[in-house]
Amino acid sequence: MAIKRKSPRDLEKMAAAGAILVEVHELLASMVRPGVTTKELDTAAEELIRSHRAKPTFKGYKGFPATLCTSPNAMVVHGIPGPDPLLEGDIISIDCGVTKNGWVADAAITHPVGEIGAVAAKLLEVTEASLHDAVEQCRVGRRLGDVSHAVQARVEANGLSVVQSLVGHGVGREMHEDPQIPNHGTPGTGPILAEGMVFAVEPMVTAGREAVRMGGDHWAIYAQDGSLSAHFEFTVAITADGPRILTPWHERLRVAA
Repeated sequence: MAIKRKSPRDLEKMAAAGAILVEVHELLASMVRPGVTTKELDTAAEELIRSHRAKPTFKGYKGFPATLCTSPNAMVVHGIPGPDPLLEGDIISIDCGVTKNGWVADAAITHPVGEIGAVAAKLLEVTEASLHDAVEQCRVGRRLGDVSHAVQARVEANGLSVVQSLVGHGVGREMHEDPQIPNHGTPGTGPILAEGMVFAVEPMVTAGREAVRMGGDHWAIYAQDGSLSAHFEFTVAITADGPRILTPWHERLRVAA
């Protein structure tokens, strides 16, 4: 496994893509409400990305037909936007990638749709917190297992489940680079983190059990037991000064209660 390291100049280019992606997520957050369709969200996202002379990273990737992955309720990831409206009490995970000047940024947020129940609110709060815990471990000299374990520890302490069959990944000129980044693991194991590594860290968590199933379209992945699922993601760089979040949507958006 060869983990590609980025120069300070490369990181600035990724941060430029990340700034566009934050703007996209901010727009989508303002649109999420009962009655809006995921297709409407997708159209708005693509228009904004292209207005910056950037490209939607997901569109066309292995045949994926859309700019966003929109995954409601028990759908964990990879939902294809469509005509069905969001309903009061839903939660909706929105994952998006932006490619600008050949560099990729990747980030996801799970939003409440109107007023949501206590289980959903806890799921969002814990999953987002687990992402921040993982980022705190993204430091020179730590190990990849420290990042993975941070997610698992937060999630399982709150009685929720990590989806173990889905992982984060390295990111740079390609959307998926080495290493794979599980959301469960043993601290003190795995590759040593070094300056210039860039990861898409993305906890995927269910309110029930961790098993998942593939949907009939061969894209969407669901919690097998039908439980609610949440997904939060940053693109984060390992720097000499600590972790640098290249997609800092948290600075503008508060998702969890």
